[in-house]
Amino acid sequence: MTTKKRNYLVFLILFVLSNTFTNAQAKKETDAITTKPFGDSERHWYGIKDENNLVNPVPNQPKYAESDYTKIADNMILFQRANGGWPKNYDMKAILTPEQVEKVASTKAVLHTTFDNETSYTHVYYLAQVYTATKIEKYKQACQRGIQFILDAQYANGGWPQYYPLEKNYSRHITLNDGAYMGIMNLLDKIVYNNPNFSFLDEALRSKAKESYNKGLDCILNMQIKDNGRLTAWCQQHDEVTLAPAWARKFEPPSICNGESTDVVLFLMKIKNPNERIIHSVQSAVKWFEDSKIYNTRIESFEIDAFESKYKTVKRDVRAVADSAATPIWTRYYELGTNRPLFSDRNSELLYSLAEVSVERRSGYAWYTSSPQKVLDKYPDWQQKYAPDNNVLKK
Repeated sequence: MTTKKRNYLVFLILFVLSNTFTNAQAKKETDAITTKPFGDSERHWYGIKDENNLVNPVPNQPKYAESDYTKIADNMILFQRANGGWPKNYDMKAILTPEQVEKVASTKAVLHTTFDNETSYTHVYYLAQVYTATKIEKYKQACQRGIQFILDAQYANGGWPQYYPLEKNYSRHITLNDGAYMGIMNLLDKIVYNNPNFSFLDEALRSKAKESYNKGLDCILNMQIKDNGRLTAWCQQHDEVTLAPAWARKFEPPSICNGESTDVVLFLMKIKNPNERIIHSVQSAVKWFEDSKIYNTRIESFEIDAFESKYKTVKRDVRAVADSAATPIWTRYYELGTNRPLFSDRNSELLYSLAEVSVERRSGYAWYTSSPQKVLDKYPDWQQKYAPDNNVLKK
């Protein structure tokens, strides 16, 4: 090979390598890490002005693009409290004003930290992804502090409260509502089963996370409601000591709650090689979902003359309509002891039809759900794999 040809070949190789590196860098800088898990908090921040917020949004608050994940992660570090947890109902994509930054930074010691509205466990996973993408140490440290917050907040029986440190209200209960408990469990599942975004964790923290996961799983099984001798599903919240179904807000009674139970069962169904207790738990919940179906009913929303309630401007109402073509649905609550569809209101009165609920609560809360169908759709494959001789839907 001549010198000229050799030099040309070297140039060509270097050009290709350089171009590949440049494209990789460009991709890394433009790829986004989803902020979808923070949507609930974001909607609350912009939609409900709360005088108790650390900061409230300014008009036309600017936002970072999802591809600006280090800036979003910096916001998370700013909002992270001294105990490693986060407050709820802020937009992590917000480009904060200097005054907002100063206010948030000055309140690190305020430990009003929570798992409600998909808070804290979502921040931990986001920071893990950012550290994996950047290898910037501050994101790793913030992520580890968030994991430790989750471990610190766990009860000895395996459950988690809605807020930690504990507060003197219903938030002390073990909380499945709004995905809090299962959000934590799904995060720990990623750590225990070696999600690559957590490959940086040392063995000590990973071991603690596994212990926490196992305790959390035991607590799930221990909380499953046995009603009239029959194993059914779960409540939105359970007493932190007795594990019995418990009241939360005034319109959230102790009951069998099909919406929250769906995520519990889906989690149990993804466990590989489940033991007999887990199999029995899933089978019982599936049978409960099948038996608690409501047929020939459709829920429709319609406009009304707007009026001001104590809580918001009410512009729409909802009603249950008879419809023979409707797909099965479920009420959010079923009464303990009778299994009747159950409703309530801000005065904690137990009601037995949607029409009895006040307009503000009737239209402002999800009293019906279709989510158990997700479990029923997945059940045939799960049953064939783990309980081939016991199809509870054929009994």
